[in-house]
Amino acid sequence: MKKVFAVMLALCMVLAIVVGCGKTTEAPKTDAPADNDLVALAKAEGELVVYGSCEEDYLRAACDNFEKLYDIKVTYQRLSTGEVQSKIEEENGNPSADVWFGGTTDPYNVVAAEGLLEPYAAQNASHLLNKQYRDPDGNWYGIYKGILGFMVNTDELARLGLEAPQDWQDLLKPEYKDLIWLSNYNTAGTAKLVINTMIQKYGHDAGIQYLVDLDKNIHVYTKSGSGPSKNVGTGECVIGIGFLHDGITQIVDNGYENVALVIPSSGTSFEVGATAIFKGCKHPNAAKLWIEYALSPDCVELGAQNGSYQFLVIDNAKQPEQASKFGLDPNNVMAYDFDDAKKNTKTYIGEVMQALNGGDDRFKTE
Repeated sequence: MKKVFAVMLALCMVLAIVVGCGKTTEAPKTDAPADNDLVALAKAEGELVVYGSCEEDYLRAACDNFEKLYDIKVTYQRLSTGEVQSKIEEENGNPSADVWFGGTTDPYNVVAAEGLLEPYAAQNASHLLNKQYRDPDGNWYGIYKGILGFMVNTDELARLGLEAPQDWQDLLKPEYKDLIWLSNYNTAGTAKLVINTMIQKYGHDAGIQYLVDLDKNIHVYTKSGSGPSKNVGTGECVIGIGFLHDGITQIVDNGYENVALVIPSSGTSFEVGATAIFKGCKHPNAAKLWIEYALSPDCVELGAQNGSYQFLVIDNAKQPEQASKFGLDPNNVMAYDFDDAKKNTKTYIGEVMQALNGGDDRFKTE
């Protein structure tokens, strides 16, 4: 009898592997946001808290859709990446949110290095186009890609008799004094990317000196990375430094035909917008389900439907037509050193602010 039972058990194990009546050790590659077990565990928790660093409309749509799909209550707050970083560092392992959604990865890498993100092996990460769109330890996963550049008000430049800047060095010209807006190094992931880009492009000392020289022409430092783009069309900002998809939003959605986009001629860098789980979060299964959802078309295609025209980085999602219409090439960017940024961003910010003597009133965030 024992022999018969052993044979039957062996046959069952073989059948489980062959026809899938049991679970295998390797997670299946699927277009579905998550398996039924994870959905059930997440629904049992019943709640998810999201800090979002993408634009408000996209954040709202993504959260509303998650709530609709899984009947899990979602609470969300829109904060810049620097604000999220500061909040999570202060909470130090007892986070007030479960997941982070959107915003460039430099601040993600800082908190990952501090052990404040929870690694997760996402099934839907199999759809990522390239390994550069994920943290090697699973601390974060990319959801979109944005190109850094300039947005200019063509009416104001014509009125002032000025040509649009075509490269980074052009921004240092004295005729652009008080015409340029950039986001705040202390609060915005976009500005942190600018620091890393200049240091990688020109070298450490020359990169910091470039930012000191650029400061002479900066009129406003905004709290959020998209802040400059939102003021170009009105003419309050004549030249904005930021992600060009934010400029597309102003042209396509807000009708500012006087906004032109400039990709720096000597090369530029790019962001990877990410999503991650906070270590010690209150709803860990709902957080894992969010990551699977964020890496699916159900989530990322909502961007283009809600004024966010970044390039998408998963292979089963439809790219936003608006980005290609403006001639943006997601592959025409410099080789950004993510590892250097991960190790040194916090140090570089301190060095830049020290070189600026701590900064003046333009850097106040209250």
